[in-house]
Amino acid sequence: MSDLFSPLLTVTELTGQIRLQLESGFPQVWVTGEISNLRCPSSGHRYFTLKDQASQIRAVLFRSQADRLKFSLIDGLEVVACGRLSVYEPRGDYQLLLEVVEPKGLGQRQLAFLQLKLQLEQEGIFELRRKKPLPPYPQKIGLVTSSTGAAIHDLLTVLQRRWPLAHLVILPVVVQGPEAVLQITEAIQTLNALSEVEVMIVGRGGGSIEDLWAFNEEPVVRAIADSKIPVISAVGHETDVTLADFASDCRAPTPSVAAELAVPDWELVVRRIQQNHGRLTRTMQALLSQASLHIHRLEQRLPEPRLILRRHSQRVDELEGQMIDCFVQRCRTLRFQVLEYQGVVWEHNPKAGIMRWHDYLDSLALQVQDSMRQYLKDHDQRIQTLGLLLHQLSPLAVLGRGYSLAQRARDGKILKNAQEVSCGEMIRVTLNQGHLACQVNQVERS
Repeated sequence: MSDLFSPLLTVTELTGQIRLQLESGFPQVWVTGEISNLRCPSSGHRYFTLKDQASQIRAVLFRSQADRLKFSLIDGLEVVACGRLSVYEPRGDYQLLLEVVEPKGLGQRQLAFLQLKLQLEQEGIFELRRKKPLPPYPQKIGLVTSSTGAAIHDLLTVLQRRWPLAHLVILPVVVQGPEAVLQITEAIQTLNALSEVEVMIVGRGGGSIEDLWAFNEEPVVRAIADSKIPVISAVGHETDVTLADFASDCRAPTPSVAAELAVPDWELVVRRIQQNHGRLTRTMQALLSQASLHIHRLEQRLPEPRLILRRHSQRVDELEGQMIDCFVQRCRTLRFQVLEYQGVVWEHNPKAGIMRWHDYLDSLALQVQDSMRQYLKDHDQRIQTLGLLLHQLSPLAVLGRGYSLAQRARDGKILKNAQEVSCGEMIRVTLNQGHLACQVNQVERS
């Protein structure tokens, strides 16, 4: 009967009391489960369901906690999460408000490492075809490392010992902490802007995975992969492996080994030059000896030059005599031919023919002149006759005999019939001398 006197609650009041009971009864709870139905709206919050084989519960990870994750939440990922129970009152759903999410069985950093490595592998960032060869004798070397660690000391010591000819461009950076990623990335890009740098060493000394983590961050890895200058990575010790090692053109287990890979050994190069010089000298001497021996053999096979000259001199004298005889005989033959052709030419002298043609042309010219005078005289008389006839037929000649020419004033038509004009119309009358403008007062038809 006491239930009859319990206070009447609204749905909102009941839901609020349930929320208070859950939040006070479960202020912090650790739970493990598989992520499903993950949603990532533009607000940056993460909404998903944690489930096992028999049950499930809604979970929320707000943006402030989600941004601190070192890995990406995905459906199917087993996690261990910590948070408090609460109720989302508009739907009456109870849910976990999470503050900590860890991958089950793997640390955050290890999972983030594997996820980014898989993504970059799928993009082809680590492919061998992207690797650039190291220059054999670099003149300018870039160093991106801490200015205070042991790595810079090891690098400088080895580089100065092995290859003192190299000029070093050192860009000191922070290699761990929140500013490390930006400084390392900018240093790599700065060295790429210097066209003289031929090879670059990026690295640091040993440390924990947290200390080395900057070399696993995506901006650093992409800056190394995008570098136009060959990059040697030297991060930590031989057992330490970072994503920068996969993206670089050459990985060195330590900074000292990186320096040895970057430059040749000066003493070894000098010895190699000396060996090549000796080998070249011996080769040249052998070639000169062979050439000298070959020349000596050719000299032995060559006859005495004086004998050759004497024999050929006699032959030249003989040919000279034959040439003179041939020339004299040829001149005689040509002289006889010239005399013979001269007689023929005189017999066919064209001068007489030219004179006859000249007289003929003169007579033709006289005939043409006479014919033209007669032709012009005949045509002149004919033109005068035709001119007289034209004058007699000219309207002006008719007007001179007292006749006149009447034209309609509005269109200039010559009048031939009285019916072509009407009373009051203007006409123009042309006389032998002058014109008359007349108005028709009466039309008489014949």
